[in-house]
Amino acid sequence: MEFVSDVRYAATHEWARTDGDQVTVGISDYAQSTLSDVVYVELPEVGDKVSKGEQLGVVESVKAAGDIYAPASGTVVAVNEGLEEAPELVNQDPFGAGWLVRIRLDDPAELDDLMDAAAYKSLVESEQAS
Repeated sequence: MEFVSDVRYAATHEWARTDGDQVTVGISDYAQSTLSDVVYVELPEVGDKVSKGEQLGVVESVKAAGDIYAPASGTVVAVNEGLEEAPELVNQDPFGAGWLVRIRLDDPAELDDLMDAAAYKSLVESEQAS
């Protein structure tokens, strides 16, 4: 399982990679492996406003569906259109080609609540143990 260090993680298993006043969002390697084979991704529209902690989409797999939550508030400026044709990218490359949305942040300080890779790894290990 991969825990990359250039992103911050939410307890709900999303990751956020900051680039200026924007953040790219995806689901973690742990989340995609738990879901198994992703077959469909439902994402917001460009221009939609999202709020930290609220649902921004859904990932469906052969065994379950999982909600995706916004790690910060802002406006959706891009969605990964490639996932319409190839939702399996979420499984194959969750931190790269399998990204979900890009959000222009209302308040970058909201990202301060997210975990670094070490803290997120501890969270995953505790979830696996229970």
